[in-house]
Amino acid sequence: MAKVGIFGLLFMLVTAASPAVHGVTFGPKAVDQWFEKLPQAKEKMSKLHFYFHDTVTGKNPTAFQIAQANITNKSNTFFGFLSMMDDPLTVTPDPNSEIVGRAQGMYGSASFNEVGLLMTLNFVFTDGKYNGSTLSVLGRNPVLNKYREMAIVGGSGVFRLARGIATAKTYWFNATSGNAIVEYHVVVLHY
Repeated sequence: MAKVGIFGLLFMLVTAASPAVHGVTFGPKAVDQWFEKLPQAKEKMSKLHFYFHDTVTGKNPTAFQIAQANITNKSNTFFGFLSMMDDPLTVTPDPNSEIVGRAQGMYGSASFNEVGLLMTLNFVFTDGKYNGSTLSVLGRNPVLNKYREMAIVGGSGVFRLARGIATAKTYWFNATSGNAIVEYHVVVLHY
């Protein structure tokens, strides 16, 4: 058997298990055709609601600190820490409820004056009518505020050319463990 590198193995796994996206075809030709039809397309608004489970401790953490600055441990706001996440998105706040996707990306403390995170992530939908589609989020998350708004700056699949707002509200937070459940309301315009 021939030796296969990590990228070859990943390529084989991805091509064998690629999710189907409802009504959307992938590939350069498919994207070109989609853009050719765009002038006749009508913009739609979709509203989504789900819960984001950020688990940093326990048997099955979904987020890990991957870096920190020399001053992070001396900072009241943990300035300079960076975490990578692959958090489940569920229908209800119950961690055992139906999973509709994953929040995959990074967040880090980017403020000296308050606990304010820079969030850069994708909501990757794995179930329902958005299965295989993504929404890209980029924004500031002052986590101690009741409501936080972050920009939807793009998407893929049924969310090509998406733009909108993701509103976050902490549903539950354990100050000892750092684990959290965050409620998201998303309003997105797309074609």
